[in-house]
Amino acid sequence: MGKNYRNRSSVVEVPKRAFEKDRLDAEMKILGKYGLKNKREVRRVNLVLSKLRKAARELLTLAEDDPKRIFEGAALMRRCFRLGLLSESENKLDYILGLTIPKFMERRLQTVVLRNNFSARSIHHARILIRQKHIRVGKQLVNVPSFMVRVDREKQIDFATTSPLGGGRPGRTARKNAKRNKGGDDE
Repeated sequence: MGKNYRNRSSVVEVPKRAFEKDRLDAEMKILGKYGLKNKREVRRVNLVLSKLRKAARELLTLAEDDPKRIFEGAALMRRCFRLGLLSESENKLDYILGLTIPKFMERRLQTVVLRNNFSARSIHHARILIRQKHIRVGKQLVNVPSFMVRVDREKQIDFATTSPLGGGRPGRTARKNAKRNKGGDDE
């Protein structure tokens, strides 16, 4: 094999069959439902999901009382609980094998903003609100729609203080209209 000259690892795994109709149709459905920009976003989630499943499979091959299985299994489960992929009642490694792409997509900031009624009219509008820096998580301004929202941070999502939607300075058009109306009252 040749030398790998990449500085960082790949975050996307290219499918082995480029034109497999079932996979293409499934990807298009996910793209439309969750308002994604391109198929790379689906494939990125797919890679994360496959890595999680692989780790769980390797831990399941070890004995029940193996210290590695106990320690790493608990860490893997804690990560899934914190991201909201699994509920506290699903406290076994077997449940990680049952995770699906929609479970991950439901935890994206874009989907959470739409679900929590931040005046987003559609999934695409939610993406625009995030990209235009109207949304913050805690005190941090987030403009990445694929930001994975943790369960404890979900209640801290709000409009940015600098955003006109969050009580900040009015937008360009609003200021222009206000100036015009103010000038019209003097005459």
